[in-house]
Amino acid sequence: MRCLLSDAIGGHCFHGVAFVTVVLNKLPELTGRTMTDETKKLAQTGPALTIGMVLFPGLTQLDLTGPYEVFSRLPGTKVCLVAGTLMPIQSERGLMISADATFESAPALDVICVPGGPGVDSMMEDELLLQFLRERAPSARYVTSVCTGALVLGAAGLLRGYRATTHWLSHELLALFGAIPVNERVVIDRNRITGGGVTAGIDFGLTVAGEVFGTAVAHEIQLMLEYNPSPPFASGSPHSAPKSVVRRVRDACEAAQSRRRAIAERAAAHLGFVQITTDFLTGNSRPLQR
Repeated sequence: MRCLLSDAIGGHCFHGVAFVTVVLNKLPELTGRTMTDETKKLAQTGPALTIGMVLFPGLTQLDLTGPYEVFSRLPGTKVCLVAGTLMPIQSERGLMISADATFESAPALDVICVPGGPGVDSMMEDELLLQFLRERAPSARYVTSVCTGALVLGAAGLLRGYRATTHWLSHELLALFGAIPVNERVVIDRNRITGGGVTAGIDFGLTVAGEVFGTAVAHEIQLMLEYNPSPPFASGSPHSAPKSVVRRVRDACEAAQSRRRAIAERAAAHLGFVQITTDFLTGNSRPLQR
């Protein structure tokens, strides 16, 4: 997941315009190609953006790599993988990923993105990560998540009063953190952008691209990725999948979801929320606070 260009330019970490300038100067050496002065000027005057994507053990790699593929193609943008350690981190299915920076050494971030996965259960009570998010969120242009990463934002107190979405199995848990659950693939509420489960990360990434750089850039990236989903089955949502399939998946995940709810309730209590009523979970009341 590290940018190969960083090794080619001496292992240094550059950001925004500085990063683009160095890469452009190195292009003849790296690729054997040259760029026109006009193209260089356009690239150098584009928006400078640093996106921080959080790593933690047990993350779902597609939550990370889907939007990473989009973000890495944005002009004048540096994507920085951030974690509590620089040691390789194992994803939910075994993929090892290394961070570019620790929470302490990470540069200023314009966009913060938290992926999801089984590892969010422990991250909802990981004070090191939660404090990092609380400290960095006020200065970020956008605070974002994919899948159940929204629960970590919630546990950090960053979704209170915001419309948000997450993986369908954990959707109702958003209300525990004072968020307003919305059943959409991507939800934008002010500077909070949240994506639904796993594959929604690509939709999320393109949405962020359009918000920051305009729809023309987003269109071009989507075309280059040939992102034109046509799944072989209509089971990508509990609303379209056969009821028997939904029931089997719910049953298989019941124990894990019960554990997650207990953790989310503790995290919510730590923020000062009392137990959320059934009415609120169905959208009929507001959360109460101590």
